[in-house]
Formats: sequence, C-alpha cells, structure tokens
Amino acid sequence: MLHRMTDEDVTGMTVIVADDDDALRDLIADALRSDGYKVVEARDGEELLSLVADSVGDAATRPDVVVVDVRMPKLSGLGVLEELRRTYVRLPVVVITGFSPDSVEVVARRLGAMGVLRKPFDMDDLRTAIVNARAR
Repeated sequence: MLHRMTDEDVTGMTVIVADDDDALRDLIADALRSDGYKVVEARDGEELLSLVADSVGDAATRPDVVVVDVRMPKLSGLGVLEELRRTYVRLPVVVITGFSPDSVEVVARRLGAMGVLRKPFDMDDLRTAIVNARAR
C-alpha cells in the first residue's frame, strides 16, 4: 500500500543521506530540505553509522529514515544494513544503487531495507519510498 506524502509526513522528520558521490548527495539533500525534511549528510557508511550511534538514546537527533548508497568506500550500504541489524538499531532504510544486479535488492531487503531504488531514479519515487519506509 502506497502512502501519499503530506506536509505532516515531513514536518520534523530527519533523514540521513549517505552517498560518496558529492553531487548526487547534495542534490538529494537539497530536494529533501526544500520539502521540509531535516537532512544530515554522510560521505560513507562509517560516517553514517557514527551519526546513528551518536543519536541513539536521543529522540531529538535520531533519524527517522536513512537513505544509503550500496557502493561506498569504507563501508557499503549492505554493510551498513548488516551492522544496524547486528546492533539491533531499528531504522527504516531506503537503499539506492546504480551498479547492482537483482540479487543485491534481494540481499538488501533480507537485511531489512524498506525500499530499493535504482539510479537514476525520480525524486518523487525517493520521496514516496521515504514516506512508505517510515510508515511501516
């Protein structure tokens, strides 16, 4: 069931966007900020996990949704999913990928990803995936 985005859906929502491609990360972050999201950016999976660890126990800084690229230096998006699962941190995650075969989508979902989008994707599809991930 798809959920239509409303202003209530984004008001006060924090999204972490992790991608090593600066231009794409900036594009996604800017688009989400213009929608009213609070966006925190990470350049790789290790930085993302550090941001999540810093927010554990603090509802004011804890992200509502994570958007993570599969291929990143230091720690991949799948590695992030594995680590979140291992540490029992339950966050809705949307995975984005440009290079992955269908098997990556299967693995990502098995590890807990709420959505998987292939690059290039439409920003409206990402918006919908974020709202649906949070609603689950």
